[in-house]
Amino acid sequence: MATENTPAGTNDERTISLQRSVYDPGYVNAMSHFYRGELGRIMVWRQRLDITTNWAITSSTAIITISFSTRDVPHIIFFFNLAIVWGMLWIEARRYRFYDAFRARVRMLEAHFLVPMVMENRQMLQGEWKKLVCEDLILPRFKISKLEAVGRRLKRNYVFIFVLIMVAWVTKIFLHATAPLDSFRSFYGAMAIGHIPSWLVASIFIGTFALVIGITIYVGKKTTGEISEFGTHRSLWKI
Repeated sequence: MATENTPAGTNDERTISLQRSVYDPGYVNAMSHFYRGELGRIMVWRQRLDITTNWAITSSTAIITISFSTRDVPHIIFFFNLAIVWGMLWIEARRYRFYDAFRARVRMLEAHFLVPMVMENRQMLQGEWKKLVCEDLILPRFKISKLEAVGRRLKRNYVFIFVLIMVAWVTKIFLHATAPLDSFRSFYGAMAIGHIPSWLVASIFIGTFALVIGITIYVGKKTTGEISEFGTHRSLWKI
């Protein structure tokens, strides 16, 4: 009910004014620049992810090439290969958390600003997405844990690098063994190198393999990818 000092149509006029302000040229221009800025930021972090992946691939390729080039190179060199790749994975997972935090802002703008603009539907602009974006701008926070970041990078890239290192390690032992390996006992004995016992090499090998597979499966079941495999109306996108 309208009061004496407030005209009856004031509330409706304010509502219409607020709805129109959403498509105000100044507001749209500011939000467009904000979207472009956030998009550019995640592209920078995406490129940084590619750099660490390239380092891991390059170092692994170099070590595998060196190990197979001569018999005198001990197979324990793959232990250092694993250490390098684990280091690159940790660095990349940290970078991925930053990438994911800024990517969440971009997705928020795409879902709650660009989609209503394209659909020309003001009712889709409801919700507290503006408040969430503002809070994240004032106090930025990560959206995923460290374990989830490591698991996502393992699932996307590093699991293949680790499997390649494991296969190369076993192949190196078979090819350059000092004695024929005709049983599991002889293979286990060939794992020893210098003062490093076989049980330690086997523990590192099995532990790394189990950890990589375990994290990949666990995170794969708990999270989803950035893009779904098959979206709705997929046939309409065929060219």
